[in-house]
Amino acid sequence: MEFQGQTAVVTGAAQGIGFAVAELLAQKGVKVVSWDVDQGNAAAMDKIGGTAIACDITDLASVQAAYAKTCADVDTPTILVNSAGIAGPNATVEDYDVDAWRAVVDINLTGTFFVNKVCVPGMKAKGYGRILNVASVAGKEGNPNASAYSASKAGVIGLTKSLGKELADMDIAVNCVTPAAARTRIFDQMSQEHIDYMLSKIPRGRFLEVEEAAKMIVWAVSAENTFSTGAVFDLSGGRATY
Repeated sequence: MEFQGQTAVVTGAAQGIGFAVAELLAQKGVKVVSWDVDQGNAAAMDKIGGTAIACDITDLASVQAAYAKTCADVDTPTILVNSAGIAGPNATVEDYDVDAWRAVVDINLTGTFFVNKVCVPGMKAKGYGRILNVASVAGKEGNPNASAYSASKAGVIGLTKSLGKELADMDIAVNCVTPAAARTRIFDQMSQEHIDYMLSKIPRGRFLEVEEAAKMIVWAVSAENTFSTGAVFDLSGGRATY
């Protein structure tokens, strides 16, 4: 896959799928910049020779500042992988905490909107770009007792399709993936009952490995992806193939 001279922003790259993507991109010669609030962000980027920038994706001013610093210190990013996200608590809709709902939607959906919004103009100016937003199979099917997460990830799918159509006449691809659960720190936010439910729904009979997700994502943001845009790539182990 061709990545010569590319700079990538990966949100949520301090751990999990985001780090696996950042690591694989770095191995391919991409200059990787991680935007994350995680205290382990700098250490994670040190491991792969990347750049860590503190960024709260729920704050538009913070995203704009991170973008300006990326352009000044590294280069204008032509690759964006938006992996930052939280699961939120497990509860029925009637019992779901309102503040928790807002937090999940702010990070998973509004944060994705902010990051896409800020990065697109630079890609348009360069005449090239690749964007990959990490959604979830929950955004397709809706997981019970996870309404905020399911709704926010459904929103990410809709946002991706809309932006993909807006940029379809340019060499800027905007796609998303819908992973089944991977065993990352996001499990710390879930009940064991919910974890068991998610595993029971995967025909493969196991959780997704972050390295598997990284391989599909890195292809989607490569120059080899010349035609797919506004697409949803399945990573659910057979749970949902549409």
